[in-house]
Amino acid sequence: MVCVAHSPDADDLFMYYAIVFGWVSSPLGQKFENVALDIETLNVATIKGIYDVSAISFGAYPFVRENFALLRTGVSFGQGYGPKLIKKKATHLKKNFRVALSGEHTTNAIIFRLAYPEARIVYKNFLEIESAVLSGEVDAGVLIHESILNFDSGLVVEREIWDIWQEFCGTDLPLPLGGMALRRSIPLNKAIDIEATLSKAVAVAVRNKKLLSKMLLERGVIRVNENELDTYLNLYANNDSIELNAQQKQGIDKLFELGFEAGIYDILMRCEDYFIPTEYGDLRFS
Repeated sequence: MVCVAHSPDADDLFMYYAIVFGWVSSPLGQKFENVALDIETLNVATIKGIYDVSAISFGAYPFVRENFALLRTGVSFGQGYGPKLIKKKATHLKKNFRVALSGEHTTNAIIFRLAYPEARIVYKNFLEIESAVLSGEVDAGVLIHESILNFDSGLVVEREIWDIWQEFCGTDLPLPLGGMALRRSIPLNKAIDIEATLSKAVAVAVRNKKLLSKMLLERGVIRVNENELDTYLNLYANNDSIELNAQQKQGIDKLFELGFEAGIYDILMRCEDYFIPTEYGDLRFS
């Protein structure tokens, strides 16, 4: 049984549930089970090596590179959008403002720390960030997942993480948010099969978006309404989620470069060096 861990946000559920509903199966007959946890919990769990396959922030991947390979599918990028730094109206942020972030290893946290080195950071579950700002516990917070679509009217966007990313890049590269990682100890033929099965699940989900969305809403596993779900999936679970393209790979490499230059990562990485070697698909044993 292969355990696939993903976040409970709409795009991860959408991309995985073609397997749950039996629309996609493994050519090798591998069986899948899933667990849904918030993304920072999954980042830490992957660092500890808990799950076979897990959603992971691209910003966390360098910390697990020796024990996990990157998958080319199930990816979420920002393209003109992404996490939002929000605050209460009329609040002026000082250099050392208090801010709530969704986790130390998330991509948005890494980019935020590069842009605001003097900010005082508190890490919280992403579902608690909006209320922390509204209560005055913190001066600001970075909203992620579906929270970017519908937050309290008393809050305003101070800055888009997308804009910060563009300033660092100097070009229009997509913002690498979340991907998937697979344990390297899994035999190669099975690893290739897992990636192919997950890729097919994402492709089937995207092609059958309306039906799958309806089924997820009927089962009450989605935190947003129908219109918000449609908007969110258009952003984060679309044709560009099926398989990494060249521009997306450049975006990942730029994130790794920024992290290395800031001393966050210990080596300069290229994502191409960390994928499963699918050219060995004819092998039956690793």
